[in-house]
Amino acid sequence: MNASVHAGEQIRQLGRYELLSELGQGAMGVVYRARDPVLERVVAIKTINLTLPKDELPEYEGRFYQEARAAGGLNHPNIVTIYDIGKSDKVAYMAMELLEGEELRSILADRQPLPVPLALDIGMQVAEGLAYAHERQVVHRDIKPANIMIVRDGLVKITDFGIARMRTNEVKTMTGMILGSPKYMAPEQVVGKRVDHRADIFSLGVVLYEMLTGEAPFVADSVHGILYQVLNHTPPAPSTRNSQSPPLLDLIVAKALAKNLEQRYDNAKDLAQDLRQCRDMLAARAAAPEFTAGTAAPSAGAPRLGIPGTGERTGGLGLSQTFDSHEATMRLAALSSADAEPMERTQRIVPEAGTPAPGRAAPSPARRDGFGDSIYLWLASALAVAAAVALIWAR
Repeated sequence: MNASVHAGEQIRQLGRYELLSELGQGAMGVVYRARDPVLERVVAIKTINLTLPKDELPEYEGRFYQEARAAGGLNHPNIVTIYDIGKSDKVAYMAMELLEGEELRSILADRQPLPVPLALDIGMQVAEGLAYAHERQVVHRDIKPANIMIVRDGLVKITDFGIARMRTNEVKTMTGMILGSPKYMAPEQVVGKRVDHRADIFSLGVVLYEMLTGEAPFVADSVHGILYQVLNHTPPAPSTRNSQSPPLLDLIVAKALAKNLEQRYDNAKDLAQDLRQCRDMLAARAAAPEFTAGTAAPSAGAPRLGIPGTGERTGGLGLSQTFDSHEATMRLAALSSADAEPMERTQRIVPEAGTPAPGRAAPSPARRDGFGDSIYLWLASALAVAAAVALIWAR
């Protein structure tokens, strides 16, 4: 039985695919669980009903095939795999990888923050998938928790490139049509400007904020209110809403949420790298034993953040209670160049045990009994002070 579009009739087959059950409905059509008898595997089938007015059909159908071509050319662990595309009667369809897992939307439904390491890991994987797509000139344009799936072993998949498009594609967006979810849209999307890959970075910044705080950064009673906030509102830093979120992460999220394109991350690869380094630094700090006098602070030697560009240090490392994108960029760059200094100072002060300092002969036993003991006592005291300062700095 071929696909039917008549109300009340059940679709049981699309092309060679046997439809097993309905998984859900989206803006473009219904999603089914189906079986491919040729390859003997279970897949997900996404459909688009083509029974539309003649003047709307070309644009609507064009967007569907555009999605298939764009997403079908992507092969990355963090992006859902597209297998096939076809058309049966008045229904076009796309066969894709069937994901067994949970949408991030469901995980965030209770409006509670996720554990910071988990939020960092999810954000990092999404950023890596986006970086791969952006390198191939594919922009998703609708990054949101509903399009992020957590599957086996914590693997994250970006789904539904439903409004993705090749930037060189000839298919145009209808005038005035809002493509995307208002709460996660970038400012340039809100005002109808032509968007590029940095719109996805902004949307991921919104998702990161929501994972860290349990609340979206832009909330209002109406769509127009949300869009106004996206354009004008600066949300509180995540650490002010979640004490477990480190101030360093405030800076990363602020850079992703910069309204000015020139202040935002220029590419998703840099964002992924910063999230990975922040995650690793927090893991190292959690694993390190509580240090005592004479040991290096846990933050010493932490990985440097890959922030493009440099900037002068603006004041200390204190953070504002609200975001300032330019200031966040400058502080993050300064922190990147300064985070290894405590370890470097320690290494200059204290040589390895039993090894004379460069350019000096090993001290004689006689000097170790007298003046040498004073030197070692002074060094130990200085090191303890340096470690304490480094700990305060790291906090």
